Amino acid sequence: MTLQYILFDLDNTLYSARYGLELNVGRRIADYLAAYLGVSPEEAIRQRQERIHCYGTTLEWLMAEKGFTDVEAYYAAIHPAGEADALSPDPGLRRFLEGLPLPRGILTNSPREHADRILAQLGIPDLFTHIFDIRWSGFTGKPHREVFLRALDILGTTPETTLFIDDTPRCVTGYCALGGKGVLLDEADAYPGYPHPRIRTLQDIFSLIPV
Repeated sequence: MTLQYILFDLDNTLYSARYGLELNVGRRIADYLAAYLGVSPEEAIRQRQERIHCYGTTLEWLMAEKGFTDVEAYYAAIHPAGEADALSPDPGLRRFLEGLPLPRGILTNSPREHADRILAQLGIPDLFTHIFDIRWSGFTGKPHREVFLRALDILGTTPETTLFIDDTPRCVTGYCALGGKGVLLDEADAYPGYPHPRIRTLQDIFSLIPV
């Protein structure tokens, strides 16, 4: 089937993991979990890692298993103002996105305020028809199938006609399980045996789009 749309993940996909933004988010999550659970950051991360495979996000796990309810406090702590300051406008990224022959959107497990900061810093806030964030999805994140299907329903497309790019293997695997065209952005070549399509740079997307 002919591709109709491209759906991007946000973090470590539209910008390089080398900036370390996600590492900083991870440290803030560990500190927040430690304070909430009353344990060390190391123990908090251990507990999270034991169960996160059942969920799309850390917040989802906290709400489901730890009785957590203060969503806004959580996001304010892990996504503070200034979190994207390491990024700067990327004219090359803008040219790349503008050169794609299909409309494009974002599906992220982060909140909208985080997405807006990232896109503003990169200088590309106007290049996407839709931004699907974690509040939009009712705090149920990728790779849950209903998150993908709801976004595609709004877009008026199908898994077969929508190319999805993400840097997290389980998110791409979840999309491919729907029969979707999922692609793993593996910048550091960390997953050489990954069974689905894999690219090293966003520019490699052009090889996947029929002309």
